[in-house]
Amino acid sequence: MSAITLRFLAEPSTVNFGGKVHGGTVMKWIDEAGYACATSWSKRYCVTVYVGGIRFHRPIMIGDLVEVEARLAYTGSTSMNIAVEVRSGDMKGGQLQKTTECLIVFVSVDSHGRPMPVDAWTPETPGEVALAQSAKAQLDASRATQKD
Repeated sequence: MSAITLRFLAEPSTVNFGGKVHGGTVMKWIDEAGYACATSWSKRYCVTVYVGGIRFHRPIMIGDLVEVEARLAYTGSTSMNIAVEVRSGDMKGGQLQKTTECLIVFVSVDSHGRPMPVDAWTPETPGEVALAQSAKAQLDASRATQKD
C-alpha cells in the first residue's frame, strides 16, 4: 500500500490555550499516518528519521472532521519519503481544507534497529512524478544544509 488516509473527529482533549487543536497533536497524527504508510509498504517496523518542511496553513477546530493522508513520495534503499497532508473542516459544510503539510522520512529496521532494504516505489502518474521530484529536492536541500 503506497497511501493511507486516517479520518477522525478533533476531540476536546486536543485543545490548546487558544481553543484549537494543539500543533503537537497534529504532528503526532502526521507521524502515525506516516508510520502506517511506511510499515504497510515495507512490511517491517519503521522509525522516523526526519520531518521537514512542516507548514501549518490554518488551525483545526475542535469538532472538525480531520483527514490525514500519507502518500509514498520517494524511496531510497532503506528509507521511505512520505508526503503528509492534513485536511479538516466542519462536517456540516462538507468541505475539507488543507491545514498542514510536510515530508516525513522513515527507515525500515530489523529487530536490532539496523536498517533493512525496502522495495523501490516507482511513480506512475504526472502528479506522483512531481511529488517524487519535490521530495527528493527537499531531502537534497536538507542534506546540503547539514554539511555546513
